[in-house]
Amino acid sequence: MITPENLVRHELIGLLVEVVEGRNPAYVGISGRVVDETRNTFLIETGSGDKRVPKSSNRFLFTLSQGLKVKAEGSVLVSQPENRINKKIRRSRWKL
Repeated sequence: MITPENLVRHELIGLLVEVVEGRNPAYVGISGRVVDETRNTFLIETGSGDKRVPKSSNRFLFTLSQGLKVKAEGSVLVSQPENRINKKIRRSRWKL
C-alpha cells in the first residue's frame, strides 16, 4: 500500500498527479493519471491527450487511493523507477 512515507520509493504509474509548481509555466496545472515513467519524465494521461512532463524542474501533487494528497519534489523522483527503491532520500525534500 502506498503511504505518504513511502511514496517516493513506490510505483507511481496509475496514481493521479498534478503539476503544482515548475520552472516552465506551460507544465503547471497539468493533471491526470501517470501512465508511464522514465528516468526523467512522467507521461500523464489528461483529458486533452497524453503529456510528457519532466520530473526535475517540477513539483508534483499525488493523490493516493486513500484520498491523501502528497507533494513531492520532482528532483527526488529523478531515477529509474526500479532504482528509486534503494535511493536515500532526505525527508525535507517531500511534504505531507
